[in-house]
Amino acid sequence: MKKIILLCTVAALIISGCQNAPVRYTQDSPEIDTVKNLIANYNSKLFDTAMYADTSKTYYNTNKNPMSPSEAMDYHRNTDINYSNRGFAKDNQEYEMVVTDDGETWVNCWLQWQGTLAANDQAVEIPVHLTYQFIDGKIVREYGYWDPSEIMLTLQKLEAEANMGEEETEPME
Repeated sequence: MKKIILLCTVAALIISGCQNAPVRYTQDSPEIDTVKNLIANYNSKLFDTAMYADTSKTYYNTNKNPMSPSEAMDYHRNTDINYSNRGFAKDNQEYEMVVTDDGETWVNCWLQWQGTLAANDQAVEIPVHLTYQFIDGKIVREYGYWDPSEIMLTLQKLEAEANMGEEETEPME
């Protein structure tokens, strides 16, 4: 009888222990809602830093030279001059929140960025991966990865063409 009671107690502890485990992966969380709000703000050109911790660091296509939240917003404002319109597509957005083995909370998202270059009305679509680390409901790290080659090459080509046009119109001495 003691063995049966002991086995039932151990089984009950194991079952209750498994039910109270923290969520390590989800596609629905307050942190994901924060990132969705941040994406909506980007699309609306609302450059709000309230979601970021004051000490947050943002890295776009690099692991060096982080930007503060206000510098990241300035980055977006400055790049906006290249586009007549831009934003993330509303379809096929994927979000997940994970808690790492070290207890860090991260939200990952995969999005399709779309823009139209102001200089020549060329439409551009770029897949983008963004990942955000959260502490106490605030973003403390942001990493963004995408391939800007098409945009950079087009802008360089347009600049070279403009420079060639200027050389042709300069009077000869």
